[in-house]
Amino acid sequence: PDLITTAKSLAAGFPLSAVIGKAKIMDAPAPGGLGGTYGGNPVACAAALAVLDIIEEEKLIGRAAAMGRKLTRRFKSMARKPAFKCIGDIHGLGAMLAIELVKDRKKRMPAPELAKAVTQQALKNGLLVLSCGLYGNVLRMLAPLTISDQTLDEGLDILERSIRQAMKTV
Repeated sequence: PDLITTAKSLAAGFPLSAVIGKAKIMDAPAPGGLGGTYGGNPVACAAALAVLDIIEEEKLIGRAAAMGRKLTRRFKSMARKPAFKCIGDIHGLGAMLAIELVKDRKKRMPAPELAKAVTQQALKNGLLVLSCGLYGNVLRMLAPLTISDQTLDEGLDILERSIRQAMKTV
């Protein structure tokens, strides 16, 4: 891409954002021609440097990829089971994945009522799951990259159980 914008986790919650782009675009404004009152906050910049150090030291890019593969395998395995015919699609990148819930796989009709029931059941079972999407029928998975494999598996077990339970109520 020509430009990439980033924020939020860049500085672990400190107010900081960045624009990364090709030189011909980034070098176009004259020196001093682009700026703002929030530019260059030293505390936020120090936080961002610490975040980058942790990403490298703890190999979090590789961890995100590995988590993504694990989640995708688990979700696809669930989708193949007759009990999970409500899973219409699985999509995402790295450790940020989503499960689209549908009333009918062939017609791909969104199932927002089911998504709501799953989030409520998951909460009762001890797992916080967010629904999102245009129709509210998507379950978004974004576990912290520092989560242990054991805790991730426990969460996936709870999610699977919660979907089964919710299917019985909707």
